[in-house]
Amino acid sequence: MPRLLIVDDHPLYRLALAQTMRELPMTEVIEAASLDEARTQLAQVRDIDLVLLDLHLPGSHGLMGLASLRGEHPDVAVVIISANDDPLVIRRALAFGATGFIPKRATPQELKSAIAAVLACEDFIPEALRDAVAQVPLSSIDGHLAARLACLSPQQFRVLSLVAEGRLNKQIADFLGIQERTVKAHMTAIFERLDVRNRTQAGVLLRSLELADPARAPLP
Repeated sequence: MPRLLIVDDHPLYRLALAQTMRELPMTEVIEAASLDEARTQLAQVRDIDLVLLDLHLPGSHGLMGLASLRGEHPDVAVVIISANDDPLVIRRALAFGATGFIPKRATPQELKSAIAAVLACEDFIPEALRDAVAQVPLSSIDGHLAARLACLSPQQFRVLSLVAEGRLNKQIADFLGIQERTVKAHMTAIFERLDVRNRTQAGVLLRSLELADPARAPLP
């Protein structure tokens, strides 16, 4: 039985999406309203096959949320489901580990077809967007960072995610239930694998993963 995890902070959309997914044969659907809830579900529920991830969750730091879920759970496919169908954003999401992209305007039948394709181990991009996405070149910065992030261990991803939130080593140690010297060891390895010297340089790289959310853009 396929297990799907829907991660979206908009309750009404998450409910509608969950109802649609439950119409798929023999499918179990789990919901999470935040990246932290998603991590908890992935840790507690065995054999989740697919995560449907809103790209603009609060606290996900843009593509960092996607990259961290892929790094912490490499056997679980992640499909982006978003109202932002900018080909550049989709191209970047694919570079950082997404298996596919589904626009939030997709009809229930289109959603079901997309999920069926991904569960059959196929990548999925809507036909109307494929050419535009294929024509977007991957920047050297994204290519460099995606390759280096792929070298991090699951625990190093957890540490890096907390660094992205601005937490200090002691706070990270307390949150993860490990010793501060262990955090420092992880930080040394993270700096080496990201090819940076300190938190400041790591922060610059992480900020390159931020994405503007059109749905949350300030009114003019």
